[in-house]
Amino acid sequence: MNTAFECHGHLMMDGKDFAEARRRHGNGVDTGALRASLAALNTAGIRFFRDGGDAYGVSAAGRDIAPEYGIKVITPVFAIHKLGLYGSIVGRSYDDMHSFRRRVAELKEAKGDFIKLMLSGIITFRYWGSLSCEGVRPDEIKELVNIAHGEGLSVMVHANGAQTIRAAAEAGADSVEHGYFADRAALDAMAENRVIWVPTLAAVEAFIGREGIDLAVAERTLDEQLHCLSKAREMRITVAAGSDSGAVGVPHGQGTVREHYLLIRAGFTEEEVSEANERLWKRFCGNCE
Repeated sequence: MNTAFECHGHLMMDGKDFAEARRRHGNGVDTGALRASLAALNTAGIRFFRDGGDAYGVSAAGRDIAPEYGIKVITPVFAIHKLGLYGSIVGRSYDDMHSFRRRVAELKEAKGDFIKLMLSGIITFRYWGSLSCEGVRPDEIKELVNIAHGEGLSVMVHANGAQTIRAAAEAGADSVEHGYFADRAALDAMAENRVIWVPTLAAVEAFIGREGIDLAVAERTLDEQLHCLSKAREMRITVAAGSDSGAVGVPHGQGTVREHYLLIRAGFTEEEVSEANERLWKRFCGNCE
């Protein structure tokens, strides 16, 4: 199995305890922990790692150090979220288009390789389809993506919920991350706009059996995503392998391997996954040095 690509991960996280990882890097990047993550990725044969950004500068430091481990890292440096909505754990906020443009300028100054937008909440597992907060309005999503593309940057979007996924696809986002609870209209929009979908199956599988999580809801969430992905394959939507590497229960290296197995369970072939990974990398690394 070719697991050279990890298309969605976070070097800031350690696969065990997010709060501890945040504390560890809170007063400056812990290079020892960062190197441990890179070593784990190297051992798993990962050579290309697309990071989703963080609020502590870890992914930027990782981009510099990763070549020592035979790995190419690309990163937005930090993600951008709307003030009051989900996303502060991985980046910086905006509250209007003026402040958004300022964040984009900061990202370019930090040599971000692309832009990551946080457009929805995360899955709560309280009931199937439940998210932690509302999504960004469709008209606003379109403006955000237009501004990003106007700066010559590809756009990676965190999006759950049918309306948000559809709006992101119709706005021209280059990739949709997670994409849980998509409906047929959302799938049609991804197909028509040639969006690359990174479904992060391993991250949700890691919630199954976890204390405090409704087992039936977690199992249904994964099963429905697998079913939706089988439809996506029939519709020729490009689906790449990104495990949310580093998230709790998704160890660096092991998570990537698990993501590939889950995509094969959804019906994709190893060749299809490899081709999709390469397609995503070319789209997002066009501005890389």
